[in-house]
Amino acid sequence: MTQRSFSFEFFPPKTAEGSDKLRATRMQLAPLKPRFVSVTFGAGGSTQQGTLDTVVEIQREGTEAAPHLSCVGSSREGIRAILDTYRNHGIRHIVALRGDMPSGMGEIGEFRFASELVEFIRAETGDWFHIEVAGYPEYHPQARSPRHDLENFARKVKAGANSAITQYFFNADAYFRFVDDTRKLGVEVPIVPGIMPITNYSQLMRFSEMCGAEVPRWIAKRLESFGDDRDAIRAFGLDVVTALCERLLAADAPGLHFYTLNGAAATKAIWQRLGLS
Repeated sequence: MTQRSFSFEFFPPKTAEGSDKLRATRMQLAPLKPRFVSVTFGAGGSTQQGTLDTVVEIQREGTEAAPHLSCVGSSREGIRAILDTYRNHGIRHIVALRGDMPSGMGEIGEFRFASELVEFIRAETGDWFHIEVAGYPEYHPQARSPRHDLENFARKVKAGANSAITQYFFNADAYFRFVDDTRKLGVEVPIVPGIMPITNYSQLMRFSEMCGAEVPRWIAKRLESFGDDRDAIRAFGLDVVTALCERLLAADAPGLHFYTLNGAAATKAIWQRLGLS
């Protein structure tokens, strides 16, 4: 079995206070020695400069950084310029996504799908970048059908992706089924589960509604029952997500990718419970 990949996701801060918080988070997580960290990219490139600034700072700290790059609303020339900028800064890892259309934007741009973006990156830069793509164990919320979603994922990989990171989920069977189904379509790259620590009930439900991730009823009801008891929510969330990670790793998942929301405590606690080093 190849070495497992453990990684974290951050978002680019928009304020000086946010930047200080993220630096503190990175200091707390650095001893865990992640394989890489990814940095998100806002709809239509709205955080493009923030993403660049953040990944450059992380690289200087000695950790491999992988900027997200979304293609909706973008031109080939614009994407080419971004790729050149990342190459000039020594960035060799990228997360290629279709992305969301910003509100008020009427044109989808020159790329319709993430597979077209992956193909373009390979044509422009050869093997310079390790390319990650997204997978959806519970299916993309805009997919026409489960089969169409699986075929779309396979196209992204065959266009030149090296590996994939999934949307977060709480049902391990959905991930196992997704992997099995993609293997039947000839996908052989590692598919790393995305992990969302549970620290806030209303925030979790809001995020899950937006991205199409299912929160099982028993989890939602337990979280709801805790009301404003943040300690109880965090303790329960820690139990649930640690158990999920244990099951995934026991079944030989190729790693874990933690959606940190720029905080360290929950991810670090799960990591320690899992005995990762």
